[in-house]
Amino acid sequence: MLVLADAIDQMNRAIASVVRWLALIMVLVQFCIVIGRYVFGHNSIAAQESVLYMHATLFMLGAGFTLLVDKHVRVDVFYAKVSDAARRRIDIFGHIFLLMPSMTALLYWSWPSVRNSWRILEGPISVGGIEAVFLLKTLIPAFCILILLQSLSILIRMFHKGPKA
Repeated sequence: MLVLADAIDQMNRAIASVVRWLALIMVLVQFCIVIGRYVFGHNSIAAQESVLYMHATLFMLGAGFTLLVDKHVRVDVFYAKVSDAARRRIDIFGHIFLLMPSMTALLYWSWPSVRNSWRILEGPISVGGIEAVFLLKTLIPAFCILILLQSLSILIRMFHKGPKA
């Protein structure tokens, strides 16, 4: 099972190593949009939408890595004040009863919209925009699957270590 966890971790690391460059590209494209608009009086809807696409891709595909390195948002009302054993129980409960069911539900309920978007090759958000909304919507199930897999990897490692004394 640890081999599976290692493979999932490596996959999310590889995806993150690629999508992290979107942050830099996004800044550069946005800079060019601003210069084009305010210096040259030229505006491009497709360029503006490309920033939205890159932003969505960065966060949706990078979420699994964020979970892997434990940098996700955590509601820390009492988590920091409890023992390591209690934190482990909270984490296990959260993964099994909150995170995995919510990702499964999101995957299930978003799939018809994604499928229909691919069926019609859904066009741009705005006139003159990128003609690939179907790709943007595909990020939703990809996000769910990456989070589910990373959650499984974390659970495998938690159960492999066994309860801490």
